[in-house]
Amino acid sequence: MTRRSFLTQAALLGPVAGLLAPSRASAADSLLQAGYAETDITPEIGMERPGGYGKGFHQYFHDACKVRAAVFDDGRKRVALVGTDTLMIPRDLVLRAREVIERKAGIDGDAIMIGASHSHSSGPVGMVQPGEYDHADEFVQKLAYEESSAADPKFLKYVEEQIISAVLQANGEKKALPCGVGSGYEKEAAFNRRFRMKNGRTQTHPRQGNLNIIGPAGPTDPEVGVIGTFDEDANLVGCIVNYACHATTSPGGISANWIYYLEKTIRGVFGENVVVVFLAGANGDITQVDNLSPYVNPGREEWARLVGSRVGAEAVKVLASMHTGPLGPVDSAIEVLKIPRRVPSSEKLNKAMELVKQGLENTDRTEWTFAKETVMLDALIAKTPVVDTEMQAVQVGPAVFVSNPAEYFVEYGLDIKKRSKFPYTYPVELANGCVGYVPTEEALSPTGGGYETRLSSYSNLERTAGTRIADAGVRLANSLTPGKTPTRPPHAPFAGEGWTYGNVPAELND
Repeated sequence: MTRRSFLTQAALLGPVAGLLAPSRASAADSLLQAGYAETDITPEIGMERPGGYGKGFHQYFHDACKVRAAVFDDGRKRVALVGTDTLMIPRDLVLRAREVIERKAGIDGDAIMIGASHSHSSGPVGMVQPGEYDHADEFVQKLAYEESSAADPKFLKYVEEQIISAVLQANGEKKALPCGVGSGYEKEAAFNRRFRMKNGRTQTHPRQGNLNIIGPAGPTDPEVGVIGTFDEDANLVGCIVNYACHATTSPGGISANWIYYLEKTIRGVFGENVVVVFLAGANGDITQVDNLSPYVNPGREEWARLVGSRVGAEAVKVLASMHTGPLGPVDSAIEVLKIPRRVPSSEKLNKAMELVKQGLENTDRTEWTFAKETVMLDALIAKTPVVDTEMQAVQVGPAVFVSNPAEYFVEYGLDIKKRSKFPYTYPVELANGCVGYVPTEEALSPTGGGYETRLSSYSNLERTAGTRIADAGVRLANSLTPGKTPTRPPHAPFAGEGWTYGNVPAELND
């Protein structure tokens, strides 16, 4: 039976026990202690749907939103990698969760990475945070709390509790197990959404068939990064998947977005109890939309299935051929940058205030929305002109996860990979906080432009922020020492004869 036909039968027949986990460690005490767990953070019907600059509300359910956690322990140190089906993860929530986990489980808070999938179909964790504009006047407070997408305090507390619970459960499930690491390649699920136009600027989503398109303004990152952990019988226990694509397929209703189909695909091969921790790569300018495609776009459900299944299938291929064994050491490093916000001009601010006071019903919706954002940004600058921007590197053997709290442009993620000394380097965006879009310096130049460069209460860091974040990420990654990648066992010596069935001359009738 060929490898392809075997994998095809595996997909058709259902979960496969011990699917091709070839090399195993001989001594359990040389293996990482690894544990995985998941908890539920599904919002209620009627709660706010995040992801826009105005109010939207969930009307029905599609699939559950989750927290998924992995804890690794090399006997010297423990690290935790946590993925949440959320639009973002507020910084203060991360700090509170780390404090409790450190107190209850003894895992160093600086060794806990908490990332958001950026699901636009998840629960109300953003954009405006509770009390964020209490210092502002009544008019600005109304814009922030009543006219903008806002987090639900009770839901935030619920997410915090479920993050803590997931990490504590994963820590309690730790066993000495063989792990492996590898990368696949998926280039047809995600595309750069920014394009050079004939007018000399860059536009986000110029749409299919636009004759003014010159070409894409940036690359994509097709790497599918995977860590897998297998039990004593070579069954997959859990895995971590890293991929760069916005979670904006939104299949309809409450949903983990395309990550639901990522999990479904992996579980369809390896079993329904596998925990799939998803950590989003640098995808600030990357979505599922192919603006150069001549075909009608898929429906939301089909799109979510397409992206999740393609990325999941690539992860399955990596896991199926993964060599496992000891994957230590684990380690972490952290640094908090102080990055100033960009400040709107007094002229821009005055025009924005005038426009906002006219009311949404009397103006263009887009112009009113970003005028509102300018007014809100001015209030934020009065309170916090400089933003704490946490950078973190979490190492698992030869792999390093390098986080930032931004919707980070893919070029920076590729740059971090190129300059890292680790053989497997996986950028993780929207982790340990949220500072909005961080474009390249070129995107914020006269030849740049596009949606991601708009100045708003959500996205406003200074022009050099992306470069500073990349430099810090590389610095942190390279302060750690890569471990060895498990490899295939050496070939057995020649036994003295080949396969007797095949050691014959051609048999001819004459």
